[in-house]
Amino acid sequence: MGYDLTLKLWRGDATGGDFVEYVVPVEEGEVVLDAIHTVQRMHAGDLSVRWNCKAGKCGSCSAEIDGRPRLMCMTRLSSFEREATITVNPLRTFPVIRDLVTDVAYNYEKAKQVPAFAPGPREKDGTRRMAQVDVERSQEFRKCIECFLCQNVCHVIRDHEENKKSFSGPRFLIRLAELDMHPLDTLDRRDIATETAGIGMCNITKCCTEVCPENIHLTDNAIIPLKERVVDRRYDPIGKLLGIGRRKQGESPS
Repeated sequence: MGYDLTLKLWRGDATGGDFVEYVVPVEEGEVVLDAIHTVQRMHAGDLSVRWNCKAGKCGSCSAEIDGRPRLMCMTRLSSFEREATITVNPLRTFPVIRDLVTDVAYNYEKAKQVPAFAPGPREKDGTRRMAQVDVERSQEFRKCIECFLCQNVCHVIRDHEENKKSFSGPRFLIRLAELDMHPLDTLDRRDIATETAGIGMCNITKCCTEVCPENIHLTDNAIIPLKERVVDRRYDPIGKLLGIGRRKQGESPS
């Protein structure tokens, strides 16, 4: 059974803007993105919104819905009271281009700073072998759809624009952790994690984990282990003296 839904959508661009209220008919089973498309069809054909797959796998339709960063295509209208007004605004950490679309180029620039996967030489038979148990540890992080909701809620960059130069954010810290945990990767990325990605600036509040639509445990399973590995190298005087600790293939003692 359908009903009329009230939406408050942020309209504007880099110079400023405000919320505009729309009332649209919706049906059972619809999501916020459906309602946005109805607004475009009935009231505001020039409303800008980014989306692609409408299946929760492209990460394009990120927004803040009633103050919580979510994917519009995965946020069901049934999770709100019918009489409620749903407020949708663009991600606050990134510059607004227009309406609900933000400029997330910062993330792609940070992605360029992460060295690519660097496997060692192949076995004599031309293959590379690894145990399934070793693969599973980093497999979780490959579920990332780069919706950048974790980047949006990270207060290190959300509240401090000046930190963007020296801090990569949780999405790229888990990328570093994924590569570091890969059983075939040979590159030591601890200095990159510290000097380029700024891992020391993360104070593990776990807000990134709370908003991840793929339920990746960014903090506990990736960022904290990476912090521990960095600390083992930089601040363990006994280990440094003896050259002990886990080292990747071809890595010399610290």
